[in-house]
Amino acid sequence: MNLILLQADDFIAPGHARFSGRRHQHILQVHRANPGDSLRVGLLNGEIGSGEVIALDGNAVELKVELGQLPPAALPLTLILALPRPKMLNRIIQHATALGVKKLYLVNAYRVEKSYWQTPWLDEEKLREQCLLGLEQAVDTQIPQIELRKRFKPFVEDELPAIAADSLKLVAHPVTGTPCPVDIAGSTTLAIGPEGGFIPYEVAKLQETGFDPVHLGPRILRVETALPVLLGRLFPGR
Repeated sequence: MNLILLQADDFIAPGHARFSGRRHQHILQVHRANPGDSLRVGLLNGEIGSGEVIALDGNAVELKVELGQLPPAALPLTLILALPRPKMLNRIIQHATALGVKKLYLVNAYRVEKSYWQTPWLDEEKLREQCLLGLEQAVDTQIPQIELRKRFKPFVEDELPAIAADSLKLVAHPVTGTPCPVDIAGSTTLAIGPEGGFIPYEVAKLQETGFDPVHLGPRILRVETALPVLLGRLFPGR
């Protein structure tokens, strides 16, 4: 992990944190830290700074914490993502979080298997764990908001117009003739379908809401590959 992510209940006094578990083991085994060493730390949904190791043993680590640096700016993006296969879901959540996505809707689509919605990885705490891993990787502290929507048509008709209001609306669709734009200045709402893409009916419903289909070229990419490529085109350097 590139950032030791602290939470409010880690603090036993102002500027003094103590914790055990996965983060403690990482500091012990990967950083191989000793008292006096300084680590990069951040407060969940707060600032980034440094943590000086003041005590470390096999049970816990104690840090003297100083914060003051703002986390990276969030992407001006709302991501509408057809629910991926469970074995891909964790990686995609981590990637999206690391890339700066802060608003994510996981939605149903025709090519989404019904069984995908039964996976335990959609549990709120499981999703949160993947978000934390993405934040640690990217040196960020702002956890994304993830919403689940199991019915495509009501979501697109009743909720999406307000969600996507005043933004550039794009749907990734490999058979369209318009390439994905590059370096977008304003806010964007991006819809990405499941493996195999949205079916024509779903693309048409999104178009009725103002979404423009765009493509990434002649190659058909998996969702976990298409996501970083799309965000890299839309928001290079951010």
